[in-house]
Amino acid sequence: MKAFLALAIILLTLVAWSGIASSQEPLNSKWQKLTNQPSFNTDSALLLTDGTVMMHQYNSTNWWRLTPDITGSYLHGTWTRVASMQSGYAPLYFAAAVLIDGRVLIEGGEYNNLVQNDTNKGSIYDPTTNVWTPVNPPSGWSTIGDSPAIVLPDGTFMMGQGGEPAEQQVNFDATNLTWTAVGSGKADGFSEEGFALLPDGSVLTVDCENGTNSELYNPSTETWTSAGSTIVTLPNSGNLGIVPEMGPLMQRPDGSVVAFGATVHNSIYHSTSGTWAAGPDFPNQDDIADGNASILPDGNILVYTSPGVYSGTGTFYEFTFPGNTFVTAPGTAKSGTLQSWDARQLLLPTGQIMWMAADGKTKDVELYTSTGTVNPAWAPTITSVPAGMIRGKTYTISGTQLNGLTAGTAYGDDSQMATSYPLVRITNLATKHVFYARTHNFSTMGIATGSTIVSASFDVPATAEAGSSSLVVVANGIPSTAKHVVLK
Repeated sequence: MKAFLALAIILLTLVAWSGIASSQEPLNSKWQKLTNQPSFNTDSALLLTDGTVMMHQYNSTNWWRLTPDITGSYLHGTWTRVASMQSGYAPLYFAAAVLIDGRVLIEGGEYNNLVQNDTNKGSIYDPTTNVWTPVNPPSGWSTIGDSPAIVLPDGTFMMGQGGEPAEQQVNFDATNLTWTAVGSGKADGFSEEGFALLPDGSVLTVDCENGTNSELYNPSTETWTSAGSTIVTLPNSGNLGIVPEMGPLMQRPDGSVVAFGATVHNSIYHSTSGTWAAGPDFPNQDDIADGNASILPDGNILVYTSPGVYSGTGTFYEFTFPGNTFVTAPGTAKSGTLQSWDARQLLLPTGQIMWMAADGKTKDVELYTSTGTVNPAWAPTITSVPAGMIRGKTYTISGTQLNGLTAGTAYGDDSQMATSYPLVRITNLATKHVFYARTHNFSTMGIATGSTIVSASFDVPATAEAGSSSLVVVANGIPSTAKHVVLK
């Protein structure tokens, strides 16, 4: 844990890192600052199922919404304030997820109002009513803190208790807002660990207290078993008097998971064979002790790193797919003054990655655009959608790979912002205006579902323009082939 963080934000001396990677910047990749920069200090963000971005205001109960403009551009989007969470709940480093019905669940916080207390508060947000409802903690949990969490294929939100020595784990009942204790066989506690969902529905984690050990969770049997050695050591030594940190776990289109280290080391888990292989080290002695990874539509992974665990300053790399090499990426206006844990990322439906400072004082929100080529086999497909629809009504869309092949963006215990659910985007053919239909009630939250037909409900906006339109389903920034529809 970053037990010293509240003071460190003020007292930490930033050490300039002079190393320069030998690789070249990716061709044509670029950052662009949002036209309308937020007026508030930014923090973690989630992608709502209506295509808007919901962002937490640092050290507050407040949340904001970024709405793309009428052409679908997030670069020129606008900010509006939404409802605030309950009084007294101002978390930093918390568990979060978009649920199967489109609601948003926020749980715990290593800090509450910048006081380190591993708060056990929680709240659930309904975007259709703009209302937050407080959620009671699991029975016996006096703390939640920065707990790892994930949404399982059946839509269940699963959370391990961070900041505690016990291997306590729970599932959330989103209907009754209650918790059920689950899980057995965990080799260590959950503190500082992150989760990655595999195509078979199991959950991978790298132990932070057991050297090179990794584990798999089977939701059907509710048991943990060893997933083998990561070959190289990924958690740092914990020599700051805290539990060792880890980097993010990011799935790739071939089913492999890249485990980025809080050391200079990285490792790759091959889910098809159940084996690990050591990956290349970060250049320039960089690491990602707490930080984000986002997968681009071409399969490359954008990571924001810094050297030495809470020292030095940040550098972006693309980890190439399938090449497994680190290529230096350009920086934002402020990324060179921060560290890996001082920022957040979010994969957008456009395939762009939104990066935002999250240190409580720096304002810098930018979009990363890459021109890499998308493999058409990774795209979702539509097998069934009504050809004619009435605005304001709800319909069903069916197809394959509607949730995509990855989580989209990963961090770990300190923040989760997975986008592995389908979005429906409608473009009027006459005006070229873009409208997102809110999706919900997904038949699965699993990834890489292959040829299995899956489905989702979607609400055609009453404000959408009538007439001939094209409709696509988007999964983690990759759109399907368009279907022609007519809105009435």
